[in-house]
Amino acid sequence: MSTLNTYALPTAWNNPGSLDSAFAIGGVAQVYFAGSLSSLTQHVTLDAQGRILVAAKVGTANGSRFGLARLLADGSADLSFGHQGSVIGSFVKGFEARAGKVQVLPDGRIMLAGLHYENTHRTLPALALFDANGQPDQRFGADGFQVVRLPGDLSMGTRDSWLPPGVPGVEACDFAVQADGRILLIANHHFSLADHAGMLIRLEPDGGLDQSFNGRGFVMVRHLLLNTWLSTLLLKQDGRIVVAGSIDFPQQGLLAVYRPDGSLDERFAVDGFMAFKAQGNSAQVNQIIESEDRLYCFGSSRDPIRCLTFVLHTNGRPDLHCHHGLPQVLDIGPSGCQWNAAQLMSDGRIIAVGATIGGVEADFMVARYQRNGSLDPEFGEGHGWLRTRLGRSLDTANSLAVQADGAIVVGGYSLDGNYRALVARYLNQ
Repeated sequence: MSTLNTYALPTAWNNPGSLDSAFAIGGVAQVYFAGSLSSLTQHVTLDAQGRILVAAKVGTANGSRFGLARLLADGSADLSFGHQGSVIGSFVKGFEARAGKVQVLPDGRIMLAGLHYENTHRTLPALALFDANGQPDQRFGADGFQVVRLPGDLSMGTRDSWLPPGVPGVEACDFAVQADGRILLIANHHFSLADHAGMLIRLEPDGGLDQSFNGRGFVMVRHLLLNTWLSTLLLKQDGRIVVAGSIDFPQQGLLAVYRPDGSLDERFAVDGFMAFKAQGNSAQVNQIIESEDRLYCFGSSRDPIRCLTFVLHTNGRPDLHCHHGLPQVLDIGPSGCQWNAAQLMSDGRIIAVGATIGGVEADFMVARYQRNGSLDPEFGEGHGWLRTRLGRSLDTANSLAVQADGAIVVGGYSLDGNYRALVARYLNQ
């Protein structure tokens, strides 16, 4: 039985940003994974029928596993998918795993990216491919699963078991599928405690390494020989690839652009890289959005943690028409906040989701931004943002999808005894 208590601040029920009472129970659905002890939504997306796919990190009696579930448009479980509406598994039998991102391919198959936990300290990027019913596609990788092992273990990362949920670390799980079916994904390689490098990898449609990409199938992303962490990638319409995250410590926000063949696009910013601070403080980029001739960065600044936005031209130069070309921070609540994900709407505005930080103060956050990078005063009763408390403590939103009617589907989790994967839907008209 759910003990979920839901209320939203500071928004009225019928205003843009209100929870949609027609969705699940009061606008919030708990995602069920059969036999699980806990679950944390990591990503949500929509299929062609408008059903909601949920990628999750699932706790079981045997450790962490990836989870993939499907909800119907009304927020109820799609019991025709997997086993009682969900799939729980690992990329290698007997090993721990977690999901990171899910994408529906044009032919209806479902690709899931995540991490294979090689041991209690190290990770490897991994993929799984399922048919539309949640069954592994045996033609991909090894019976539907592919752990990405680069020569010299260059894709070996650090397991973030010491970080509390909701705080960005080095466990990145982002990917994009090109029109020709080849797969781009990122990883963070761990050399030593203070020595990391980002990796941009391209695979063939069957999961094998694409040797034509940079002559070896991958690119090591490192700026000025500094520690480099990648959080996200963007496949641009012209085929170029934007990767983003942070460098150094204290962190600076980082963007880099690569050509379709894997070579660095040195026309972007300064020799292909763009690094920045936020009002003199450290910065981390969690999501890049492309719209017309702009790149929109969403993430967080640090010391203290605050929501970060930064608008650039596609050549990597700051857009002087958006806040005079400077990164913007948004301070909500005494314990800080951050943006974890964003998505472009059909009219050019952008929805961002994230969370306030810290125990009972940690709430879902949703905002709507205008094309000039400013908060939209028509959303959230004039604030442009809202926060929603779903449970007793630690509510974190980390992903979203915008439905055909404009409604906002937000994925995340709440702590109430155990972590519970949640999906909420907000009005957007």
